[in-house]
Amino acid sequence: MTQKKLLDKLTLDILISRLSCELIENHFDFTNSVLIGLQPRGIFVLNKLIKKLKEKYLIPNLKYGKLDTTFFRDDFRNKKIQPKASFSNINFDIEDKRVVLVDDVLYTGRSIRAALIAIESYGRPIKIELLTLINRRFTRHLPIQPDYVGLNVDTLQNDRVSVNLQESNIEDAVYILKDNNETNFS
Repeated sequence: MTQKKLLDKLTLDILISRLSCELIENHFDFTNSVLIGLQPRGIFVLNKLIKKLKEKYLIPNLKYGKLDTTFFRDDFRNKKIQPKASFSNINFDIEDKRVVLVDDVLYTGRSIRAALIAIESYGRPIKIELLTLINRRFTRHLPIQPDYVGLNVDTLQNDRVSVNLQESNIEDAVYILKDNNETNFS
């Protein structure tokens, strides 16, 4: 496998600032909006957004939570190794709220489908939007598109996108990992 760095710490910070501004444009003071990070890695993106919205843009009363979709996925029984569930933490009402789901990478759309099913357990929002740091275009299995995108990336099916954020890794960076065993027809 070879890896290519797509984003470094500075560029990631700029993307988080831009995404924060887009959220403010559409949700103003967030009085009727909530942010929900998808476990596990969407939480790291959510934390960076929350920090930016509170410290730089002075949005004081943000409601945000964490959603685990493990048992709502359509493929969790097919995995050879039983998945380990995280926890959900949504301690507020989402009924008639505008919900923004936050994830790190949008790939096939199956995690988002699971999140849409799981969120029903907490109420019926007025609207659900999707924010993703990396949008892997042309790989969707389901007709799901993000409302807010940090970066659109065109990748091959066998490529992996690795989002390394400081809370989980030693550096803030995004890499594309390419399989060296692929046949190249060019």
